[in-house]
Formats: sequence, structure tokens, C-alpha cells
Amino acid sequence: MSSAGIADLGPLNRRKEQRAWFFYDWANSAFATTIAGVLFAPYLISIAEQAACGFVGDDDRTCRESLDVLGLAISPGSLPSYVITLSTVLGALLYPLIGAIADRTAHKPALLAGFAWTGATAAGLLFFLVGDNWLFGSLVFIVANLAFGASTVINDAILPLISEESERDRVSSIGWAYGYAGGGLLLAVNFAVVTFHDSLGLSTSTAVRLCMLSGAVWWAAWTIIPWRGIRPHAPAAVEQVEGGLLARSFGQLWATLKDLRNYPVALTFLVAYLFFNDGIQTVIASAAIFGEKELGFGTGTVLGTYLLVQFVAVFGAIGFGRAARRYGAKRVILVGLLGWMGIVTVALAVPDGALIPFLVLGVAIGVVLGGTQALARSYFSLFIPAGKEAEFFSLYHAMDRGTSWLGTLTFGLVYQLTDSYRPAIFALIVFFAIGGLLLLRVDTERGIREAGNARIV
Repeated sequence: MSSAGIADLGPLNRRKEQRAWFFYDWANSAFATTIAGVLFAPYLISIAEQAACGFVGDDDRTCRESLDVLGLAISPGSLPSYVITLSTVLGALLYPLIGAIADRTAHKPALLAGFAWTGATAAGLLFFLVGDNWLFGSLVFIVANLAFGASTVINDAILPLISEESERDRVSSIGWAYGYAGGGLLLAVNFAVVTFHDSLGLSTSTAVRLCMLSGAVWWAAWTIIPWRGIRPHAPAAVEQVEGGLLARSFGQLWATLKDLRNYPVALTFLVAYLFFNDGIQTVIASAAIFGEKELGFGTGTVLGTYLLVQFVAVFGAIGFGRAARRYGAKRVILVGLLGWMGIVTVALAVPDGALIPFLVLGVAIGVVLGGTQALARSYFSLFIPAGKEAEFFSLYHAMDRGTSWLGTLTFGLVYQLTDSYRPAIFALIVFFAIGGLLLLRVDTERGIREAGNARIV
């Protein structure tokens, strides 16, 4: 029987799944921006400062300069950096196993939703972070951040399943643009709530906690679209190992780690990504602290600047995607890294309370933020063998949210040594420089051949 009259529905089905997939970036960006990016770190510092300024001996006016954590003296200003560091180290242990499990199941959309709703529930508990209970806030944030990273592993692993190789830069960039648009929309509402909290009859603390709760609800609600809109995709080329799902997943993970030496280009990119993404993630996590605690801006001003970053990042992601089609993803990422180096250098000299330079810095971050992250994701997908998408992306996120602790640790230690966030943020230039030099060594065409993928034309 001839099939000449049967239409190819593959592109149409891919576009439907891609549209549903875009909405997970739209959903989880509420946590990344409103909670992790803007509100959590400064709020946790204020909670930790209250704990440090409790009763000391008979003098209730004396404040300790640090918290006592398992016998270690921790500065309240460094606490968020250390919390993120612990979370990312734990992620390094969990994400590769999660990726191995995901590659052995067709139900990636259900896994994605499960991790998303777990993270959203933990994030929602931050509404109850009051008084001086910094330990409670730290623990629930760690759970939320781990679940956020795990869901992102699954989400990125779906990208090669719903797009052809020639579509990846475009699809990945649009996904990031959706993320910045969605996160920016909620951030705009939260900006109004924090700015006009007095008119709404709310204290600053209550306004911040309500905004963090809104981020959790947004994340959970919009996840329904990718959960329902992406179909299951059968596993392909998984390792034949014995035992139950967990035992087989450990077996596949071990096989992949041993096999990784056969993909040296992918490995080189992962190491490069470890460094430059470390710098990016630390800037994102520390920007609110820098704006409030170093430059002296209020929470409302920092929220407004973050909103500006989100708006600009939508166009930055799309613009970088278009530039990649003309110049290649690798070259465009390298240009982005030069931009990041310029940003942390300028941050060293921004005057206290100088709003215009701070806004210009925000615009610059927005331009390079979405583009470098979107293109790194699609560029790495070219080096992944079929059937190992989740495992390779779990290693990718082990370098992202799993091992990006060097940057936050460096930031925290430099602040603790200098008592200033300026040298702390400038120290991140090392991560962009090393990452860029390693990226120069990545041979794109060789990496595509090693993975057995078609050449991109």
C-alpha cells in the first residue's frame, strides 16, 4: 500500500509539544526569580541577623557578629551563599541518579511534574518563615532548590525528544524567553505588592512572604500544561542491566560514567560549563544581596531592577538565538562570557546609591543572561548520544545546580574576609575566564560525530 498520500504529522506534533514544553520555563521561573533570585537571600539574612542579635549574657543590647552552626562561626551575610552551596553539593549526588532513572522511563512528563510540585510545596512553606528561625528557612529552601534542579534535569532531557537538531537553538531560546516573560510578569505584581505594602495594610515581612508564596503557587499551577501537553516518549538505547528500576538505573549511570571518556568533546564542554555557569549562577543568586546590602537600595528598588532584567532577558534570549544561527552557538556564547566579565568588573566600581549605573548593570545582565544559558543548553544537546538525554543532562545540571558551589563558596568567603560584596562579586571573573578558555577547546563538529548525531547544516 502506498503511503504517498499520508501527511507527515511529525512537525505538527513536535510544535504542539514544544509549545507545552515552553510553559515549564514559564512556570519554574517564578521560583528562580521571585524567590531564589530576589527575595529569599536578603530575607534570610534579616532572619539570621535577628537570631544573631538575641540575648547575649545579661546584656540584651549586644549582638553577636556570627551564628554558631555546628561549632562554626557563620556571618549572617554569608548564610544564603552557604545554604545554596550545601544544596548544590547534595544535588551533585542526586541528579545523575535521577537522570539515569528518567532515561529508563517513558513517563518523563510525570517525573517533571512530581519534582515541580514537591519543590513548589517546599517553597510555599517559606511563608511561615518568621522570627529568628533561620534554620527552618534554610532547610525548606534546600528541598525546594533540589526539586527545582531535578525538574530542570527532566525538562532539559525532553528537549532532544521534541525537536530536531536543527531546531534546538531556536526552541531552547524561546523556552528561556518564556521563562523570563513568565517570571517577569509575576515579579511585576510582586514589585507592586512590596512597593505599596503600606497601602495594602501589610508589613514588609508579610509582603515578602506573600510574594514568595505566590511564586510557589505559580510554579505549581503552570506545570499542569507541560504535564498534560507532552506525550510519553519510549526509552531508546538504554543499557541492558539486571534488577529493578533503581538497580538498573545505578547500572546505567555507572555504564554512562565509564563511557563518558568516549565523548571527550562533551566532557570538555561540561568542565567549561562548570566554571562559566558557576559565575552566572552566583551573580544571579547574589545580585539582590549586592543591591540591598552593598549599594543600599530598598527591596522595592531591587525588585524593580530584577523586573527590568527579566524584560531585557526575553529579547536577549531571542537575539542570541538568532545570532547563533548566523555565527554559531559557540562564538555567541564566548561573546556572552566577555559580557559577564565586563559586568562583574563594573560592579566593583558602582557608587553606593547610584540608581542609573545600577539599572545599566541590570540591562547588561539581561542581555547576556538569557542568551548564554539558552545556547549552552542547546549546544550541549548536540553532543548527547540518543537514549542518554536525561543522564547527560543530569551531568550537565551536576555542573549547573549540582556543583555550582565553588562560585557561591568563593563569594561567601571573600565577603567574610573583606566585609564587602564588591570584591566578592568581582572575584567571579575568574570563573568566566577559565570557562571561556576551556570552551575555546571544544570542537563542535567532532563532538557531533562522537555522539553519532547528524551534521547540522
